[in-house]
Formats: sequence, structure tokens, C-alpha cells
Amino acid sequence: MKHEIVERKIGLMGVLIVVVISIGGLVEITPLLFSSQVRDAAPGIEPYSAMELAGRDVYIREGCYNCHSQMIRPFRSETERYGHYSLAGESVYDRPFQFGSKRTGPDLARVGGRYADAWHRVHLMNPRDVVPESNMPGYPWLAESDVDGRATVERMLALRVLGHPYTDEQIASAEKDVAGATEMDALIAYLQGLGTNLQGRR
Repeated sequence: MKHEIVERKIGLMGVLIVVVISIGGLVEITPLLFSSQVRDAAPGIEPYSAMELAGRDVYIREGCYNCHSQMIRPFRSETERYGHYSLAGESVYDRPFQFGSKRTGPDLARVGGRYADAWHRVHLMNPRDVVPESNMPGYPWLAESDVDGRATVERMLALRVLGHPYTDEQIASAEKDVAGATEMDALIAYLQGLGTNLQGRR
């Protein structure tokens, strides 16, 4: 039988496996490249401001995505708790995206505006002061570390090369926009913006 020939020749089998996976990948991925819902920003979605971008870098550096996803699935149990399900067009300016699947803590896709800045500050210093059952660690050192404005400018320049529509004015003012801000200030700005720009969200 022909399948026995393939099973006995590991090199041939490896080539056929690569061919099948490549065809499957093309069938799945190629249509997305031409879908405006995936490629274009959803109404109201703008690139992160300099402060939010700096905060996002802190969020990624500290590994917040290990416990908090940013993807609300289209199920009633999720939308009742977190809000409107996530749209692909919300994440076009996320490199890398923060979808995730593990939820040791709650999903943060719509956390913006739900709590005051002061609440976030206390929560980041010592989470159990506001959520007694929390097992999240504190991040007090963020209040002592200043944002690196030059690094933020360089990040914005790199993202513009990738297609983010940052203007020359936004990049020129970025270092001034984050001057004197701590990493905690930036992280709070990032969190406060999550999910607030999507027009028509429920």
C-alpha cells in the first residue's frame, strides 16, 4: 500500500507533512490578509499615546500578560462580566498583541475607566489593600522608576515603520509628554485607556 511506503521513508513523510501544513496555513491565513476587519483599525481606535505606549512596555516587561488576558470571547458569560467581546480591529496597533488565554486575574480588555487612578496606584503598590483575596504581587518599584523618554521616541519611530500612523508632531513631543512621569504613571495611563476608544461598544 502507498501509505506504507510513506511510513517507511521518514524523509518523504517529513516533506509531505510540511506540504500539508503549508497548504492548511495558506488556506487559513491568506484570507485574513485581505479582510478589512482584521487589517484596519476599528472605529475610534487610535495608536497609543506616548504615555500609554510607555505603560504598555512596562506591562509587557513585568509579565502582566501571564495572568491577565485582553480578549473577551463572544460568550454570554464573558460579555456580561467584561463587556463587549473583543474585535480584531481593536488590536491592529498591538505589537505584540495581548490576547492571552490564562486568567489568574480578570481580563483587562475593558478595564479603562472602571477604577480611579488612585485605586490603580494603591492596587499596584499592594493589591490586597483593595482586593483582600488577590494573589497578585505588588509593584512598588514602579513608583520610583522614571519613564525613559528617549526609548519611547525610538519605539514610536519603529512602530511607524511598521505602519502605525504616528505623526512627526507626536514623535517630536513624545519625550516631553512623558517627562517626569514614573513607570507607574505610565502603566496606569495604559490601563485607563484599555477598551475606551472603541465606538459603539456596549
